[in-house]
Amino acid sequence: MTSCLQIGLRSMPLLLLVCLAVGTGLHGQTTPSQSTRPPIVGLAHIAFQVSDLKKAREFYGELLGYDEPFQVFKEDGQIALTYFKINDRQYIEIFPNLPPEKDDRLSHIALETTDLEALRVYLQSKGVTVPAKVNQGRDGNINFTVSDPDGHRVEFVQYRPGSLHSRAKGRYVSSRRISDRVLHVGISVANVAKADAFYKEILGLSEIWRGGRDDQTLSWINMRVPEGTDYIEYMLHTGAPTRQQLGSMHHVALLVPDMQKSLETLRERASDPNTIRSPQVGRNRRWQLNLYDPDGSRAELMEPFPIK
Repeated sequence: MTSCLQIGLRSMPLLLLVCLAVGTGLHGQTTPSQSTRPPIVGLAHIAFQVSDLKKAREFYGELLGYDEPFQVFKEDGQIALTYFKINDRQYIEIFPNLPPEKDDRLSHIALETTDLEALRVYLQSKGVTVPAKVNQGRDGNINFTVSDPDGHRVEFVQYRPGSLHSRAKGRYVSSRRISDRVLHVGISVANVAKADAFYKEILGLSEIWRGGRDDQTLSWINMRVPEGTDYIEYMLHTGAPTRQQLGSMHHVALLVPDMQKSLETLRERASDPNTIRSPQVGRNRRWQLNLYDPDGSRAELMEPFPIK
């Protein structure tokens, strides 16, 4: 076959047409949605299952101070899902009716994108099992869910005009909120290479920090979303985690500007102030405070900067 370089200068107009044809057709067409990953801009929510919705409301609503702007109901009128609002783009979702025998209380994590259908096609082109089409959620947004290498459900969501979230914009942001930002969510990871193949190579997350309980142990790897500053924390483990370990690994981290002020607020609100543990300085040299909901799922408070 004659290449573009073998065509003479006298055929320059034809040369341009031939080269365009080669670049766009003869070598195979690739649409932008297939070859280019759409933006992943941040963490949309983390979802937990709970055994007692009343107690969960006392923790997320009363103790942490979050408004509960809307719910989704089953056909029989029972609550299928309720939402606690962190800010206009981040929520904690709570599903009732946790089975007593179920050790893992994490339902799923969710990442926000600006072009859901393009992301679905992109993931499919990378060999990820995706649904045949995006889903219209009962909250009015569109979404779809895949499984990561550790079996966690990862939802991708695109906020839509007219959805429950969009209609609540600028509202239900109580001054009682212990934090107005989800900094990261934690998930259990058994094999870093397999997790990286999904989160790093396909989704485009990048490592920003790693550490452990001591200098010889690697326990955590922080992976930042490509078009934002939120991150997912790999919680590394070997063997089958216990119920208590799962509750700690699968967590939400909430950013607080002043740990002492947050501590005093929590102790004022708690029915028993002695249940609020003392803060500690983490390996990243930031003040941290761990709280646990009634089913043992962890909420980690963290200051933004290392101590001096």
